[in-house]
Amino acid sequence: MSEAFNEGITLYKMRNYKDALAVFLSIPAEENVNNIDLAYYVGLSYARLKRYDEALLYLEQVVTAGQDSQRVYQCRMTLAVIYTKTDRPRLADYELQKLKENGYQTPEVLGALAYTAWIQGKQEESVELYEKVLESNPENATALNGLGYVLACLDKDLTRALSLCKKAVDIHPDNPAFLDSLGWVYYKLGLYKEAKNYIKRARDKDSKSPEIAEHFSAITLLESENKLLR
Repeated sequence: MSEAFNEGITLYKMRNYKDALAVFLSIPAEENVNNIDLAYYVGLSYARLKRYDEALLYLEQVVTAGQDSQRVYQCRMTLAVIYTKTDRPRLADYELQKLKENGYQTPEVLGALAYTAWIQGKQEESVELYEKVLESNPENATALNGLGYVLACLDKDLTRALSLCKKAVDIHPDNPAFLDSLGWVYYKLGLYKEAKNYIKRARDKDSKSPEIAEHFSAITLLESENKLLR
């Protein structure tokens, strides 16, 4: 195997994605490197660098070739993440459904399907999928948080939603999404002091999240309205 290719893999494993990509792209076509192997690492490097359009081109090559089931799994999961981040939930759902059809009904796949179902407005399907994840792994923090948040948004079983989100925060106390979800449950319960505390903590950790900003604005507006009524 090419020395340059091995160097690129080493840099990638060291999380030096920029230099790894530069090495991979510099490998001449005549070197003894499998095109799919190269596409795999180039695609993942682009994805890590958030250069999503370029990542898609290479990751799709790996998926289409279908030579290594583990790599196809990783590439489809990465594609689903990219499509979710770039507001293309139907394409994300397609990749995840393909994994599910091929026997990959892992908590990660089912949890991701639950999320894409939610953002497509399929609330009941989202709840069912999160429940399925928790049946197999009651400590799955992502599913705990996801189900708690969905229930809160639907104004369903808020007591359970609170328990679920508290458990997720106990597992990962610094996760801004989890803090925000817990704050939102408190908001739905009318416990606004607690709501503001958690949502502010979430905003302090992730000031770029539009959802967290929206929740914080809702709390702030409510506070202003309450002051005017006094």
